[in-house]
Amino acid sequence: MADTPWLGDACALVDAFRAKELSPLEALDASLAAIDRSDLNAFSYLDVDAARDAARNADVSLPFGGVPMGIKELERVKGWPFTEASLLFKDDVADVDGTQVARVRGAGGVLVGLTTASEIGFVNYTSTKLNGTTRNPWNLERTPGGSSGGSAAAVAGGLVPIASGGDGGGSIRIPSGYSGLFGLKATYGRVPRGPYAEIEPLTVTFGSLARSVRDSARWVDVCNGYDPRDPHSLPRVEGWEAGLGTHDLSGLRVAVDPTLGGTVVHPEVEAIVLDFAESLIKAAGLRQVDVRIAFPQPGPVWAMAGLPGALNLLHKFLPDRVGELTDELGMGMGFADMYRAEHAARLEGFRVDMNEAMADLFDQVDMVICATNPYEAFNAEGPVPSKVGDELVNPFDTGRLTIPANMTGHPAVSIPA
Repeated sequence: MADTPWLGDACALVDAFRAKELSPLEALDASLAAIDRSDLNAFSYLDVDAARDAARNADVSLPFGGVPMGIKELERVKGWPFTEASLLFKDDVADVDGTQVARVRGAGGVLVGLTTASEIGFVNYTSTKLNGTTRNPWNLERTPGGSSGGSAAAVAGGLVPIASGGDGGGSIRIPSGYSGLFGLKATYGRVPRGPYAEIEPLTVTFGSLARSVRDSARWVDVCNGYDPRDPHSLPRVEGWEAGLGTHDLSGLRVAVDPTLGGTVVHPEVEAIVLDFAESLIKAAGLRQVDVRIAFPQPGPVWAMAGLPGALNLLHKFLPDRVGELTDELGMGMGFADMYRAEHAARLEGFRVDMNEAMADLFDQVDMVICATNPYEAFNAEGPVPSKVGDELVNPFDTGRLTIPANMTGHPAVSIPA
C-alpha cells in the first residue's frame, strides 16, 4: 500500500479508514511517495513531519479524518510559506491559518503541503518564476489550468484525493475543466475568505477541486458559515452532502448554449457540450427552453478589474522589481498608472449591467449549460492562445465563459463531460 496512492474520492477513503482497511499514515505515505515520483510539479512546499504527526493522530470519525490534502499556495497555513507564488514574497511566512484551512484542518484533514498557483492568481495557467511550470497529468506538455493549477494536477494526477482552490474569474472551474475534475464555485460568500478578505472586486470564492460531487458537498458542509473576518460571508447552511440525490429535477428549465451568448468556442468543445447536455436533459427530465443569452462583454473593463488588488500587493515593489514578475503580470502592472476613478466607475456599471442580464436570464430558466473553457488545455508554459481553431481571438477574453458568475456571485460548476 505504501507505494500505491488512493485513487478513489476522499469520502471513500474516510470509509476505508473507519473500516480499518488501511490507516491514515499508510494513505499519507502513499501520497508522499507518489509526490516524490511525480513530474507534475504540483506542490511548491511539503511539511512531511507535520503531516505524519497529523496522520498518526487522525480522528477518522471526523468528515475528512485522516485524508491527505493539498492547500493552494495563495491561502495561509500558519508557519508555511505565504509567497503569493511570486519571487517578491518568497521569504514570507503565514502567521495564521486561513478560515477555510482552519475548518478543513478541524475536520480532520491532513495537510500535506502547498499546491502551485499562477502568480497572485493572475492568469489561467500555472507557470511562475518562483516555482516553474505545473503540468497536466493527462498530457505533460499541457497546462492543468490556473490559477488553481497545482491543486488540479495533484488531484487528477493521483497525488491527493482533494485540494483547496479559489475562484475569482474561473480559477477553480478552469483547471477542473482542463483536468477532468468536479469544480464548484459556490455562491459568493458561502465559504469565507478570511483573514484579510478583500472587499473589492467581490468576485473571489473559496472551495475545492474534487474527484466527486460528494467530496465537494462535504467540503462545503465543513467550510461554509459566517466569519467576521469576511464581512460578505453568509450564515451557515447544513446538509449539503446529505441532500445529494434528494432533489427532483424533472421539469426544471434549462438553456443550452456552449458559447454562453457568443464566446468563440472550438467546434469539438461545442459538440461535447451539446452531447452532454442532451444526455443530462434526458436522464434528469429537464425541460430545454430556447432563450437568447445577452451578457455585456468584459473586455478591457475586466482586464482593469484586478488592478486595485494587484497594486495593493505589489505597489511597494514597483517599478524597480517588475522584471521579477511573470510576463503577463508584469505587463498588467504596466497599465497600473493608467487606472483612474473612471475605470472603477466603468467596472461598477459593468457589474450592474451583468446583474440585470443574469436576473433576466434566470427569470426564464433554472440553469444554463455551457462550456467551461473555449478550447482544450494549451501549452504548459503558456501563453494563453490567441486562436480558437482557425479564428483569431483576444487572449484576455479567455474567461468570458466563467467571469459572469464571478461578477454576479451566482454558483457555477465545471463537470467532466
